[in-house]
Amino acid sequence: MPGGARGNVRPAFRRWRAGRPFWGGLLLTLGGAEVLLTLKASLDVILHVGMQGLAGYLFPAVMLLCGVLILFNPSQRLFYSVIGVLVSLATWMTSNLGGFFVGMLLGVVGSCLTFGWLPDQEPRVSRRQRRKAAKAARAQAPPLEREAGQAV
Repeated sequence: MPGGARGNVRPAFRRWRAGRPFWGGLLLTLGGAEVLLTLKASLDVILHVGMQGLAGYLFPAVMLLCGVLILFNPSQRLFYSVIGVLVSLATWMTSNLGGFFVGMLLGVVGSCLTFGWLPDQEPRVSRRQRRKAAKAARAQAPPLEREAGQAV
């Protein structure tokens, strides 16, 4: 069904994703969710509950919130990414070693990706598309230029 609803959704999602630091926000959100889930681990697995218990839940919730805000409000991405990296590093002390390091690392990497994202950057062209464009340019070149190009 090429003309169906699925055919319209995918290009629209790609346009939406291209206008924001999607992977950075997604990783930060996943990191916050992972740290929150490790707080609910069984008592045999938990290394330490955290300072007063509240900070153990507050920091991952802020990570999760920053990740969602990065996805839906990319104009403030620098502020959210700085807050995200600071809170991600703070989970190391308050939330089971930052969700056993996995959530903390996801949060730090996602925040760094977000901080480095440039909205005005041209999208990357795949190698296949570059080869296709070069082949089309060679095919459209006059015959004399093609022979000169082959001799060199």
